[in-house]
Amino acid sequence: MANKNNQNNNREKRGFFETIGGWCRRLFFGGANEYARESEEAKKKAATDDSEDIVSPGKQVVRKFFSRKLAVGALCVVIAMFILVIVGPMLMPKYTDSYTEVTQRSVPPGFNMMSVPSELKNDIKMIDSYGSFTVGLSNSGKVYVWGQGGISTTGLDMKDIPEEILNANIVMIAAGIDHAIAIDENGKIYGWGYNRFGQYGWSEEFESNPNIATMPLELYENGIDVSQIKKLACGNQCTAILMQDGTLYIWGNRHAYANLDSFLRGLKFKDISFTLNYVVAVPERGNGIYTGTRGLYEYARTNIGGEAVAMTDFLDGRKIESIVSTTTSICMVLDDGSVALTGDFTLDALPIPDLQEGEYFIPETIGAGTYHFSGITNLGNVYSWGRDTLNQASVPKNTDGATKLYVGAFQNYAVDDNDDLVAKWGLKGYLFGTDTYGADIFQRIINGGAMTMTVGAVAVIISSIIGIIIGCVSGYFGGKVDIALMRITEIVNAIPFLPFALILSAILSQVSMSSNMRILILMCILGVLTWTGLARLVRGQVLSSRESEYVAAAKAMGVKESRIAFKHILPNIMSVILVSLTLNFATCMLTEASFSYLGFGVPYPQPSWGNMLNGANNATVITNYWWQWVFTALFLSITTICINIVGDALRDVMDPKSNTKE
Repeated sequence: MANKNNQNNNREKRGFFETIGGWCRRLFFGGANEYARESEEAKKKAATDDSEDIVSPGKQVVRKFFSRKLAVGALCVVIAMFILVIVGPMLMPKYTDSYTEVTQRSVPPGFNMMSVPSELKNDIKMIDSYGSFTVGLSNSGKVYVWGQGGISTTGLDMKDIPEEILNANIVMIAAGIDHAIAIDENGKIYGWGYNRFGQYGWSEEFESNPNIATMPLELYENGIDVSQIKKLACGNQCTAILMQDGTLYIWGNRHAYANLDSFLRGLKFKDISFTLNYVVAVPERGNGIYTGTRGLYEYARTNIGGEAVAMTDFLDGRKIESIVSTTTSICMVLDDGSVALTGDFTLDALPIPDLQEGEYFIPETIGAGTYHFSGITNLGNVYSWGRDTLNQASVPKNTDGATKLYVGAFQNYAVDDNDDLVAKWGLKGYLFGTDTYGADIFQRIINGGAMTMTVGAVAVIISSIIGIIIGCVSGYFGGKVDIALMRITEIVNAIPFLPFALILSAILSQVSMSSNMRILILMCILGVLTWTGLARLVRGQVLSSRESEYVAAAKAMGVKESRIAFKHILPNIMSVILVSLTLNFATCMLTEASFSYLGFGVPYPQPSWGNMLNGANNATVITNYWWQWVFTALFLSITTICINIVGDALRDVMDPKSNTKE
């Protein structure tokens, strides 16, 4: 039949005159010779084609697999995911599972947190930030805002500067975590952003609210003498104005700062600042850090990690002239020009740099962010110290000419005498945004992927070992052994998997154990409950293979039964097992994600794709903070779908009965 088809194809390829000539030859001389010649050519061609198609089974599987574009693309995605979750954590040495940051909660994706407007870069008067947005002021009195200005679910955006502020000649600005304050040349105080706790402005309803320290009415109505302002500062839902004569005006949320009332008593201060939970100040009378609460900041040190000494002994007659503070620490500038620290520092903090002989920090240039300090010395050198989690303390080399320094929450801006921006360093933004704890979602996805894939892989290994042993023994020996093992398999398979696993995990969660032990138990639960399908598959394959001739030959040679089952039969059905393992791996990943999503899997703060989705399991997050679940869901979905595509393709190409035409 093949020869006839080749002959017909040859005839179709002939030209018109050649066809007529062929008819004539066959009419007068017969067609036996011609047909014989064509048949011989067809046989030679068929033999050639067959010789080209004779390849080893392994090469044939590879050739058929790589002829499937979708499967190849899925394989590339899976490999890329594995590389990402394995290599990625090595490239993030500053990442910690327990990292949280209250000022960076629910920040959307983007890299605009240091995007200073072009018209401000050469005309900078002031820059300030406390949270995810930054406010800037030009010498011409114009206000700018950049970064992530959205405030929670309020619908407010700090970039929407009120028209009256844009039309005023502003001379002073400050930024809080969810509001900003501006003062114009006439002393009028403006505010915008969130004002539920009286962060700015005055209202009668605030007067009757015991949780709010209201803005003084005279400031709201009459403004303030700008020439007498010594410092304007904003904190977490709180605002303070310190006058040259030591008078302090402070208002805002009493719950944000437990000691706020201690600063409403009319005391005089030389300087004031905000930590995360306390208002701190330098009193005009006495020496030390005033908080209105005993036991706070009573010790000082010369450097991070240095020996803490009682404040009075440390000062030894020296006076504190000014202070700047992070969320937990205070940098004090003393009257002898030296700087000292008080408060709490983490172990990974960078120490104050060792200065040259005769070198000292210029007090006006020292600023504080959320976890770091920066300053300029009399020799023009720029230094940053403290925590460097988000590169806020990594000073670049191109800071020559900097004479002023504006330090934000996680950003630094160095400016020269011409008010031109010289350098900036720190947090640019987040690729996938942050979660409700302020942690970088991209970093948690990478580390969570490593956890999810590890749990899935170990669970598959456990289930495979159990399934292969039981299936191989049951299928090879048969009889009572087969009946007993298959009844056990059916009993395990009859157990409702998800409810049973959740109950077991919930019981174990009540036992006091480390998170690593809990994860190990989760792997074992997944492995012990998912082997039944593979056991049945292996049993069926062994049943069909044990009657093969090579098995009979091995028996005739006296090979042990166990060796025949596991050394002869098992390798011949490995292709089927490989396909099953691939598909089970994706299933175990989804199951781990389901456990963690329901709160029974990998415990927080260790990330997994499942518990990251669990953190986004409420209507507020789903509606307003889409990035907290979309990216994690995409990574999990794409990975599992691609693994399934690869598994399906392997199943097709390893089936000898499948169609060879792709």
